[in-house]
Amino acid sequence: MQTQIPHCTVNPMMISRILMFLFLCFPACSDIRPGPVTTNETELETQERFETDKVKTSTRYASPEQVRQFTQATESGREYLIGPGDSLSLKVWGRPEVSAPEMIVGPDGIITVPRIGFIQTAGRTRKSVADEILEKLKQFYSNPEISFSILSYKNNKAFVLGRVENPGVVNFPGEGTLLEALSIAGGYSTEAEDTYLTRCAIIRGKDTIIWIDLNDLLQNGNMALNAKILNNDVIFIPESQSELVYVMGEVRAPGAYNMTGRLTIMDSLMLAGGPTDDAETTTIYLIRKGEGKKGSVREINLKHLLTNADFSRNYIMEDDDVLYVTEKSISRFNYVLEKIVPSLEFIKIGNEVLDIFGVDVKNGN
Repeated sequence: MQTQIPHCTVNPMMISRILMFLFLCFPACSDIRPGPVTTNETELETQERFETDKVKTSTRYASPEQVRQFTQATESGREYLIGPGDSLSLKVWGRPEVSAPEMIVGPDGIITVPRIGFIQTAGRTRKSVADEILEKLKQFYSNPEISFSILSYKNNKAFVLGRVENPGVVNFPGEGTLLEALSIAGGYSTEAEDTYLTRCAIIRGKDTIIWIDLNDLLQNGNMALNAKILNNDVIFIPESQSELVYVMGEVRAPGAYNMTGRLTIMDSLMLAGGPTDDAETTTIYLIRKGEGKKGSVREINLKHLLTNADFSRNYIMEDDDVLYVTEKSISRFNYVLEKIVPSLEFIKIGNEVLDIFGVDVKNGN
């Protein structure tokens, strides 16, 4: 006796229904998207710190005005203060026996002046010390005339630490600046080829610190950021390798990338090998950490950026930024075709189920 096997005739409409059912039931697990941006575009422009090459102003860095205020924080900060190691000269007109061609300031800040004795000079300006010497000489001479000058500056120093070729103490012959300090310290270290000067901190006293955008200062020549350095300032340049951006989603080489200089969205995409064929180029996301627990999300139409040369959304990346490239909806459909549909040939489908999808079941000999 020969067993009869049901024969199924499947029409195209039935196939489309099956695939749609599977597509809805089995979404791709990799379909991860940031939450919807509820803030309107105007609020985003004013509240968030997304900037392009045309406008680079970050609240993380000091503005030119803040640098100016930092330099002129105190009146004494604009004048050199005498300190240990400085070489001083005193001339008293018509009184060579009282003159002193060279006096070295000791570690305790004291100098010895003929006829007068000890004078404390540490932390004082040239004029302040000259006025004291003149007043004490008036006790011995009538209308003395003096010339008091600084021959060499040894106390105008700063400490340059971090990723520089020659970290340590740098001395300025005159009024010091940030660029002078970096130049004397030898610039960035050559130990690592991927090391770049991107930012530095200037620490003054116990509670004052500002961050300088070295990209803007060095690459754009924004000399308003060339802060004046006062005695005992600390200049710290962090490791550039510690500044990372994260490129995720439908790119050819997702991962964390070092910020070697100024990076834009396009730079970051190219570092990650560019979008894949499954990338949805109309919707990519730039995710940035905020001051509190909640960050900010900016949606970018990469296709519009490229086809229209609209670089107003080619934002500059910042440390810890996340660039996420979404996938096309069709890639989920392809996932169903490749991963789910082939397994149907191993599944025994009952006649009543096939009827639901329009399968014509017939008995054959």
